[in-house]
Amino acid sequence: MNKLLIAVFDNETAANTGLQALHKLHAQGEITVYATGVIAKDANGKVSLKQSADSGPIGTGVGLAVGSLIGLLGGPMGLAVGAMTGTVVGAMRDFWVAGVGLDFIEEAETLLLPGKVALLAEIEEEWVIPVDTALEAAGGRLLRRSRTEVSEVQFDHDIAAFQAEIKELESEASDAGGAAKEKLHAKIAAAKGSLDAAVQRGQQRVDALKQEADAKVEALKVQLTQAKGDMKARIEERVKHVKIAYHARGAKLSQAWHLTKEALAV
Repeated sequence: MNKLLIAVFDNETAANTGLQALHKLHAQGEITVYATGVIAKDANGKVSLKQSADSGPIGTGVGLAVGSLIGLLGGPMGLAVGAMTGTVVGAMRDFWVAGVGLDFIEEAETLLLPGKVALLAEIEEEWVIPVDTALEAAGGRLLRRSRTEVSEVQFDHDIAAFQAEIKELESEASDAGGAAKEKLHAKIAAAKGSLDAAVQRGQQRVDALKQEADAKVEALKVQLTQAKGDMKARIEERVKHVKIAYHARGAKLSQAWHLTKEALAV
């Protein structure tokens, strides 16, 4: 299952030990590491980047989720060095890309106290014991969360909100006259423009999902060439899982995109 992992350590040396432990588990085929990053909080509460969101031990471009996680945990610094910009809109997009809820970030912030260092990673794992054992042995306190369809839920919410606004304005315009009617028609046009922009974001999300899935499949294929025995079958199952998850999420967004485009054309 695709998960984001946060492990908090007392110092950078311990965090690096944890990072090497993840790479070892990846090399053994126990897990797949897509991307990792390391951040530290100093005595004054300022967060610094020790290792940016890289592509793990297999050199693929799948670091956006970890980059977004850095943004969410790093405050202004994180928003600058993560995937987004230092704005509220950027923070919202970080949540959508990372695929985690606010509660996960808040829980992580309670662990990432001044003087602590956090190892962040996106992984595939079938069970938690290998990672828990390795990182706890290095002194890490772990949090993990399965990535969810946060962006799809937000897309559905935006579409429904704009459609409701347009319907309400059209109803009001049908009973209005003169200058009021013209003003309402201008508002309807603006709302349809906002809806169209939301639809385009949905299509961009479909494209991004495909690119992410393709990158992950390629990463898994590289890992598969290095696997032996039973691990080959396990990694092959991960490939199937990534493809199925992409098709399910992409199909849902594509359907909503096409239906809304049709409604706008009427």
